[in-house]
This record gives sequence, structure tokens and C-alpha cells, in this order.
Amino acid sequence: MSLSLPQPPAAALRAVLSALDSPTAVRAVRTSAMRRRPGQLAPSHPLPVHLLDPATPTECPALTDARRTGWRFLIRDGDEVVAAADTRETPEGHAFAYFAEGPYPLSTLRALQQARLHTATTTTPYLPRLLSVPGHYMTALWLHPLLDPTGGRDLLIPLAPAPLGVTAHIPHDAEELLSLLLSISSAGLGQDLLTAAG
Repeated sequence: MSLSLPQPPAAALRAVLSALDSPTAVRAVRTSAMRRRPGQLAPSHPLPVHLLDPATPTECPALTDARRTGWRFLIRDGDEVVAAADTRETPEGHAFAYFAEGPYPLSTLRALQQARLHTATTTTPYLPRLLSVPGHYMTALWLHPLLDPTGGRDLLIPLAPAPLGVTAHIPHDAEELLSLLLSISSAGLGQDLLTAAG
């Protein structure tokens, strides 16, 4: 297997475990599975979360500008993924941020499964990360090549729901996908200007 799973900081894992043990934090989540059996919930599949937020929507985002903001853990109830838990990096260390619901936890698991299949035949190990591009309404699994900076290219697997014009759960060359996001955004901006002028 050419997917090198990251080890989360112990403080990030402790923050999530403390939140799972907190009735107040679990009650704040609407999913019935989390409220039903909080003692049996467990964090899994930790991924570092990186934020890529260009200064303007017309600026092409570059992966080198992405900064790590914390970690996301999928939360399992037995074999079922029911939510995700995010931590954030603070000056004091890692702190629990929130539990996430909706389609992204299951979409993250599916993207990890796809990544394992996609990288199984390569010799380059890839480090999975989550990439959030809020200016373009996209979250993606980011596969960063390790040990082979010349032979491997960064890949992005957009999570569902993906932005308009982008197909979720298809591995894309990162630079090509980021350029596509810019062109989609520019086309939308141009259409907005035409609508406003009319």
C-alpha cells in the first residue's frame, strides 16, 4: 500500500476523546447515533486539516500557501461513521473545535478508500490530508507525495458535495483542479457582472 497514514498529535486525540466523554458536547450534535450511545463512539482515520484561502476569488490558490489548522477524526459507532470531530491548533496546543455532521464524514471515508486503490500500484508513498478551500466551496482529500518530489504529483479527490463544475470522488492533478476552480469562479464572476449590468 502506498498510502502513509499520519499519526495525530497526542494532544489532538486527547481533545477529541474528552469531547466524546462530555455529555454537553455530544448533546450539541443532532445525529441520533452520537446521542444514543456516546460511550461506544470512537475516533478513527485522523487527518491533518489544511486551509487554502486566497486573498481574492480571482487569485489562483497554490498548495504551497496552505496552512495546517488542526486535525479531523472520523467518529465511528461500531463499523458506522456517524460524524467527524475537528480540533484546532492554538498557542496553548490542540483544542476540540466541533463535531461535524452532514455528507463530509462519509465522503471522507469513501475518498480514503479510493485513495488506497488509486495509490496501490505506485511506488511513491502518499500522505493523505484534508484541504479546505472555502473561497471556492471545496473540501478535498489531498494526497501529497513523499520521498519522491520529482516523480509524484499532488492529487486532490474532491469530497461530495463538490463545487459546480467539479466531479466529486475523481482523483485530479492538484494544479489542474485549482486552475479549474479559478476559471469556474472567474466565469461566475463575469456572469454576475453581466447580470448586474443588465
